[in-house]
Amino acid sequence: MEQRSDRFHVQVDVGDDVVEMRATGEVDIATVGVLRSALWAAPVRPLLRLDLSGVRLLSAAGVRALVAAHRRARARGGELVLVDPAPMVARVLHVTGLDRVIPVRAGATAAPVPAAPAPLALPPGLLVPLAAERGSASAPLVSAA
Repeated sequence: MEQRSDRFHVQVDVGDDVVEMRATGEVDIATVGVLRSALWAAPVRPLLRLDLSGVRLLSAAGVRALVAAHRRARARGGELVLVDPAPMVARVLHVTGLDRVIPVRAGATAAPVPAAPAPLALPPGLLVPLAAERGSASAPLVSAA
């Protein structure tokens, strides 16, 4: 079974206990309907595994579709698991906090994907507030001390 548009498609394989989906392309407002259709058409199984290794872009519309699919899977007694997100997609999942709601795994081993690295910590006083540079009287957002 397959759902397709010019820029995005989803291949679906149904097993006894798992539905395997492999998404490829860009998930944005123009293509999210294909993803949503594939997720909604999936038969009820304990595990819905969505391979995101071929997804180059995940927009806010895609994030909303994943949240809805997660809720739907849970309501039906199953679980949605995201597998092998491409680096840009993994960043979106981390920044939105979705990686703390929906399990994210690496490949067939089902090992958890390492969390995105923490932002670089800069020594205190290295950043000078932009308002202070411009002579503004407003309070600085970052302490220079």
